Amino acid sequence: MTAQKVLVTGAGGFIGSHLTERLTEMGYDVRAFVRYNSGSNWGWLEKSPCLPQIEIYSGDVRDYDSVRRAMQGCSAVFHLAALIGIPYSYDSPLAYIKTNIEGTYNILENARLAGLENVVITSTSETYGTAQFVPISEKHPLVGQSPYSASKIAADQLALSYWLSFQLPVKIVRPFNTYGPRQSSRAVIPTIISQILSGKTTLNLGNITPTRDLTFVDDTVEGFISIARSAKLNGEVTNIGNGAEISIKDLAYEIARLCNVKIKLQRAKERRRPSGSEVERLFCDNSKLLQKTKWRPRFSLEQGLLRTIDWIGQHMDSYKPDIYIK
Repeated sequence: MTAQKVLVTGAGGFIGSHLTERLTEMGYDVRAFVRYNSGSNWGWLEKSPCLPQIEIYSGDVRDYDSVRRAMQGCSAVFHLAALIGIPYSYDSPLAYIKTNIEGTYNILENARLAGLENVVITSTSETYGTAQFVPISEKHPLVGQSPYSASKIAADQLALSYWLSFQLPVKIVRPFNTYGPRQSSRAVIPTIISQILSGKTTLNLGNITPTRDLTFVDDTVEGFISIARSAKLNGEVTNIGNGAEISIKDLAYEIARLCNVKIKLQRAKERRRPSGSEVERLFCDNSKLLQKTKWRPRFSLEQGLLRTIDWIGQHMDSYKPDIYIK
């Protein structure tokens, strides 16, 4: 990746903040696009040790002109800004269309007009739906089992059309489930950990039989950067995942073991997805990433969970274990 001025959208979020810091550490000149708010809150970058080296830009990815201004002077963009909560997409599908599809259009069109050299679009393994074969390669059919995943499928296809129609150097990064420090309790791992650390021995969870392929956030970030650096991956989709799966049930008991506590699991009705919308199995085929880049995962599940448990333990004031957050 030859670009020196890099734009990261969604830079104040979970993965985005880690990616922004890593690019800064590597010597890139990073402009961090965070969602405008009247309190000038920059999310997880607010107290980042890299903040003095980061240029903050407050705007809204749904606003074409805001994106245009943010992109000025940049030669690469990592587009991570999105609505990501699957349960909330049942309540407000239109919000996901406006943010995830129209927001991606704003990135693509402005990148085309500005002649960017590298356009990295963030997808999700949810676009595959329940595995029809495993491990799931990039050739797996796309199935929108939720309004969220449908919006991401549409955004991905729009991005690929810009490669085919305009030769915009687009790369689609498709991470499987990422976890680690800074993740909100909307996700299952912080939900389990925060309930345990708050003293609960009976945990409220949704469906516990689905399996997921889990990647520690540092490894996911390195995957983003490795894909961005590879000209071989222009116009292509590339999975990021460890190539292993674990059920939510077994995951909960593994976290309890690492915390040295005994737990029981209770399935809460409000936490369950509709039956037709539940993605039952996600298991990554990461062979393309391994073959076309130098990326290799550095963290085992146990190592990543221990780091996450330690971080959440130090930031329990950021979590509300008694409240279900969509």
